[in-house]
Amino acid sequence: MSPTLVLSLIAGYFTVLIIIALLTSRKATSESFFIANRNAPWYMVAFAMIGTSLSGVTFISVPGMVMGQSWSYMAVVFGYIIGYLVIGTVLMPLYYRLQLVSIYTYLEQRFGFWSYKTGAFFFLLSRAIGAAFRLFLVAGVLQFAVFDAMGVPFAVTVSVSILLIYLYTFRGGLKTILWTDAFQTLAMLTCVGVSIYLISSELNLGFKQMVQTVRDSEMSRIYFSDLKDDKYFWKQFASGAFITIVMTGLDQDLMQKNLSCRNLQEAQKNMFWFTISIVLVNVFFLSLGVLLYKFAAAKGIQLPTNPATGKIIGDNVFPLLATEHFTLFAGVVFILGIIAVTYASADSALTALTTSFCVDFLDIKRYPEQQQARYRKLTHFVFSVILIVIILIFKAINDQSVITAVFKAAGYTYGPLLGLYSFGLFTRRPLNDKLVPYICLACPILTFIINANSKAWFGGYEFGFEILIVNGLMTFLGLLAISRPTAPAVNSVG
Repeated sequence: MSPTLVLSLIAGYFTVLIIIALLTSRKATSESFFIANRNAPWYMVAFAMIGTSLSGVTFISVPGMVMGQSWSYMAVVFGYIIGYLVIGTVLMPLYYRLQLVSIYTYLEQRFGFWSYKTGAFFFLLSRAIGAAFRLFLVAGVLQFAVFDAMGVPFAVTVSVSILLIYLYTFRGGLKTILWTDAFQTLAMLTCVGVSIYLISSELNLGFKQMVQTVRDSEMSRIYFSDLKDDKYFWKQFASGAFITIVMTGLDQDLMQKNLSCRNLQEAQKNMFWFTISIVLVNVFFLSLGVLLYKFAAAKGIQLPTNPATGKIIGDNVFPLLATEHFTLFAGVVFILGIIAVTYASADSALTALTTSFCVDFLDIKRYPEQQQARYRKLTHFVFSVILIVIILIFKAINDQSVITAVFKAAGYTYGPLLGLYSFGLFTRRPLNDKLVPYICLACPILTFIINANSKAWFGGYEFGFEILIVNGLMTFLGLLAISRPTAPAVNSVG
């Protein structure tokens, strides 16, 4: 695929996004930047959230992982349903009742100043790492498809990518992002549908034959019953439920969109339809993965492997086939799809990072609107630079599937949030607030030590994504240790 063609696609795509940003950011205020004036239609929020929650990791890593992991990821997706149910029935009513802009202000009301700042800090850490990992993936694809041939360094590719996101988000914030993400979700879904159709056509498969091919493949196996296997169904299922609760329900990024709905009922309606959509979309991506490997086998294509292990590099399968072995049109569809889904996730994450820092650490509401705008734009720029730095570090050290890296990182960084919110919601005990940061820093370290020694300590057992549950439980127990019983109510006489 010609680098000139790809650059033209990128330029045209971002031109559309900037036009949308200019139209939607007129008279933007901090209220519209943070929560879109609490006036967003629920159906737009539900549709925009699809692109935000998936990212380029799903677009590339999920299809690529089916050779080694089969459809075991579907167990995680089934767990999502339970997680979204908890969010819609437990967390959303709480957030709407308290009329929150940043969801971490709940921790201040429940426990105190240090708990609040600790929760907000762990969100900033978690979302910055997660967003950077996702952007790393698409920057790598663009590097492979275009910029390597032009002699452009990877650092420049990353910097330009994030600069483009900054340009269309720094003024309008969430008000703009709801529109751009809806557009990008539409582009992504169109691209995955077209990709499945084009590959099926290349394999001479009609719709029924395609469904039969996917269903009959060993790669579409969902249920794994070995408890020690990292693909064990119920372990994956439980992990999916907790991953959803923390990476959506305790995450300012996705909850910021939910809080932009007009009322709780509309937000819950959004969550219901979003849940159905996200399950179906993941089925499409896993089906695409089976078809990609079938296509490579039918055409005798040598897939990229890790020289050290000899294993296929799943994250490189779709990009390689799309840019070097598909038709030009299919390659164009792939490039547009990966750009759409990745930037839908990254622009939302950058805005959420800005929102959390401005609200939770700068207390921006105490300043006049003009000064708020200045601080907001500066914060937005600083987080853009931070994302660039994290991506470059990740490129130097990564040796695994990006989706695996994202969930592993989430296990350590979101665990304290899971423990804090669980303790707040399911107990009435007050905490020694000043000790909370120490507990929340110690538990991820202890979790890492347990994970590193699990084979030796637990008879060969290996932790997967459920390491998040371990971290959350340890945090909960640590908080219990620094809590005190609720004082009994005093009955007055007379």
